[in-house]
Amino acid sequence: MAACGISPTDVQDRGNVPTVRIPPPSKTIYLIRDGKLALEPADVENDTVGSLLGALFAASEQPLGERDTALRGFTYLGIKDSLNPVQRDEIQLPRTSTLTVYIRGDGTLTKLGKAQIVCTAQQDAAFELVKIVRENVHRPSKPEGRYTCGELK
Repeated sequence: MAACGISPTDVQDRGNVPTVRIPPPSKTIYLIRDGKLALEPADVENDTVGSLLGALFAASEQPLGERDTALRGFTYLGIKDSLNPVQRDEIQLPRTSTLTVYIRGDGTLTKLGKAQIVCTAQQDAAFELVKIVRENVHRPSKPEGRYTCGELK
């Protein structure tokens, strides 16, 4: 080992190893303030649309102060991302993605409630459309429509 001209030494302590501490992602969800949509910060488990939507629906069970939600009485069940498949002999255009959001609840899902869901989901630019489907117990599912945030604002 000493053949390269460097004499061996004992291990030397040079301080702590550099580390990076990453806080949990903090994103935004759409709540209601003064009757209009408003972006509000939300602490989420991870950086996914599913986590954001979970936080959006969980907000209806918390005191919101000056904010409100049109999603009281509704439960978030999950999402499904569906890229529009390329058909045989089709000119390959950029693919668009539709996100389907599954919810459960009684009552009317208002335009403002739909806007909360769609605008929160479309913060991820990969989703061109958001489809909302209401799952019912002992009855068939009910599509609530396909939307973009711009048409609901």
